[in-house]
Amino acid sequence: MGANLSNNSGRNGPPLMSGLEDMPENCVALVLMHMDPPEICKLAGVNRMFRGAASADFIWESKLPCNYQFLMDKALEFNEKEKRTVNLRKKDIYSKLCKRNTLNGVWKEFWLNKRTGGLSMTISWKALSITGIDDRRYWNHISTEESRFQTIAYLQQTWWLEVNGELKFQFPEGRYAVFFRLHLGKPSKRLGRRVCYTDQVHGWDIKPVRFQLTTSDNQHTESRCFLGSPGNWLNYHVGDFTVESSGKNNSMMKLKFSLTQIDCTHTKGGLCLDSVLIRPSTQANQPKYRFCS
Repeated sequence: MGANLSNNSGRNGPPLMSGLEDMPENCVALVLMHMDPPEICKLAGVNRMFRGAASADFIWESKLPCNYQFLMDKALEFNEKEKRTVNLRKKDIYSKLCKRNTLNGVWKEFWLNKRTGGLSMTISWKALSITGIDDRRYWNHISTEESRFQTIAYLQQTWWLEVNGELKFQFPEGRYAVFFRLHLGKPSKRLGRRVCYTDQVHGWDIKPVRFQLTTSDNQHTESRCFLGSPGNWLNYHVGDFTVESSGKNNSMMKLKFSLTQIDCTHTKGGLCLDSVLIRPSTQANQPKYRFCS
């Protein structure tokens, strides 16, 4: 019966569609453009036609930030071999920018979120200005796997804590949040297990730490926060800034950010400083983010 039905369909009606292969590739590409990049990559494995549609430049250009050429120039700045690569497809550009790319050397990195295309950046303490950082009576430099940069600064004790940072960068349009990644206590390992020594932690419950953020277009935020939760890495919120659209290429923005506790009525110590994190404000709602007042 099935064979008769098949024969009749062949003689008396139009041929049956064979499946997804019969869809026009440009139509598939238009549908894929409205999906997130991970979903597009997953559907690229359906068949050859989907794979071709998923590689269309107009799809990936819609996912890239408007200043992606600036970001690519920065990503390839210290890589002469990749710099000679020409005619990269937009999909390859997106893939490259989603990896962690160094900025001006080894102590700054930036990348795009694979799903949203939002720009994030992290800056090691080695790229910051820290009062007394080279005086071993106050600060130690510790190698550790707990930092992306494999090193942290550990404050034993001080009367005056002052950390300042600057960054000049072309950010895509959007709202961004700035954080200091801090840890109370000295992390270490014993018999292969993580331990945290808190005997030098003191002074952070007496007066709050002051955070400040200023931009070159006169945005300014300030917050104060008591440091707590020994043994845990926390991202302390410095403030937010907004980048307005100014056409295809936004102008360079200069940021200044700081962490201070300069009340000399008491000492403080037992603090680890890892880095400064900049990311879209919409991605900063996680348990390890501490927002100050």
